[in-house]
Amino acid sequence: MKDVAKEGKLKNGTKVTLRPMVKEDADALVNFFKSLPDELLLFVRHNVRDESIVRSWAANLDYQRVFPLLALVENKIVADVTLHRVPFGWKRHLGKVRIVVSPEYQKLGLATLMLNEIVDLASEFGLEKLWAEVPLDSRGAISAFKNAGFSCKAVIEDLIKDKEGRNADILIMICDVSAHYDR
Repeated sequence: MKDVAKEGKLKNGTKVTLRPMVKEDADALVNFFKSLPDELLLFVRHNVRDESIVRSWAANLDYQRVFPLLALVENKIVADVTLHRVPFGWKRHLGKVRIVVSPEYQKLGLATLMLNEIVDLASEFGLEKLWAEVPLDSRGAISAFKNAGFSCKAVIEDLIKDKEGRNADILIMICDVSAHYDR
């Protein structure tokens, strides 16, 4: 997968292409994040409304540190999943997964499709476990992670703030990469 695009089909029959991000995706990625509603961006770790941040990701790609996988429909980015790795130390066998799917492509199986691809990549990279943090009230995201072999490991109460500034709970989900293939 590292060098090649893959085709997939969503529940509604829409064809989607999954491929690694390249430097030339900067403009399309900026447009993708601009198109997302503010409430969805609350859970993104960076200010993706700042074009310079998004452009720096494309300009400074380091697949050994962060592997960004894009989903495209008719050459338009509709989702982004990233696999974050630590090259040394006590977490070198772990990968952290983050995903953002455009609202019009949610509930169509795209997140599960992308997460399954990330689990495959994690296996290629020699990772043993994947980690994801999901707001406890994000049922769709939890379902997508479960469908891709992640299980719920912990709930941390009042760790995050919702858009109104109220405390909210976060769910820690883990995927045992080798067990993924035994399902």
